[in-house]
Amino acid sequence: MTLDVATPAGASAPAVQRVSASSGVAQASGLPAAERRHEPLVIAHRGASGYRPEHTLAAYELAARMGADYLEPDLVSTKDHVLVDRHEPEISGTTDVADHPEFAGRKTTKVIDGVRTTGWFTTDFTLRELKTLRAKERLPQIRQESTLYDGRYQVPTLAEVLALRVRLSKQLHRQIGVIPETKHSTFFRSQGLPLEPVLVPQLQRAGLNSPKAPVVVQSFELTNIATAPKRYGLRARTVFLTSASGAPYDLVAAGDPRTYADLTSARGLRTVASLGIDSIGPDKLQVIPWKADGTLGTPTSLVRDAHRAGLTVTPYTFRAENQFLPADYRRGTSPADFGRAIDEQVTYLRTGIDGLFTDQTDVGVVARDEYLRTRS
Repeated sequence: MTLDVATPAGASAPAVQRVSASSGVAQASGLPAAERRHEPLVIAHRGASGYRPEHTLAAYELAARMGADYLEPDLVSTKDHVLVDRHEPEISGTTDVADHPEFAGRKTTKVIDGVRTTGWFTTDFTLRELKTLRAKERLPQIRQESTLYDGRYQVPTLAEVLALRVRLSKQLHRQIGVIPETKHSTFFRSQGLPLEPVLVPQLQRAGLNSPKAPVVVQSFELTNIATAPKRYGLRARTVFLTSASGAPYDLVAAGDPRTYADLTSARGLRTVASLGIDSIGPDKLQVIPWKADGTLGTPTSLVRDAHRAGLTVTPYTFRAENQFLPADYRRGTSPADFGRAIDEQVTYLRTGIDGLFTDQTDVGVVARDEYLRTRS
């Protein structure tokens, strides 16, 4: 069996290669150790994105070596229908595409989830063209150290990430999982580039299309993950991602009035579970909101209600910089300085969440260890 893996950065040509994945199938069975022990998971949000440009193989590898249980690639499609890792289909903020005069004419405006967006889009690039670009830090004012690595890494394919997962699981002698997010499913379907019918065969070839495999598929839309088992043969576990405001765009487009708030009510969570979905990934403010003065408030009933519905809960996104912390967990006045991120994550872990998405994997690992010590 084989997987498509694109040429790594520094190679003379970005042509697609073929590499063996037979060893990957052997590594696919079983779950990460923390999951087997029923301990909270540390999920590397776009890799170790607090230290390296997000969604690069370097960010994923650093996260795994820091102790991540799962690596999170966001999936978008190229023009030739290859799944690659970017936070959004618009790539001017995460690549050097604007510096390539040969692609100046590709700048355009598209409507994504009802919002007009101007820039360069993966749907207008073949994989070969996309591989000529290099990743850069998305938050340079906050993560200046990460800008040291601008221009050094390519945009990876999903196949490359799955191959990396196999290699790191062997090298680190522990199972590393992958938790891909299908981005803007409705948009890509409208472009004739649906994500799910490409994703599921790739998981199948890698031996990962199973509820017992170290892979979980997630989406902010509801219909695609609810229908994927019957429509595309998806057998891996699923996570419905939710927001503190708004509604899933697939429901908006279909005229369904339900919002994220409706779907994360006790009744709504039972509906989500009845669709065969395994978990929810809420905004952390849905678990513990901030008060009007910016300090951390009181936990909601979301974790309890989700567990009663049979759903696990893995909120996002935990970041160490003051800019992303509640006011009472900040240190100093610079938004880029690290605050009391460990304390914040321990506080959230005490609500009973089943894991957390973090930009700084090492902080998440320390927070989990501290929580487990105090719990026992």
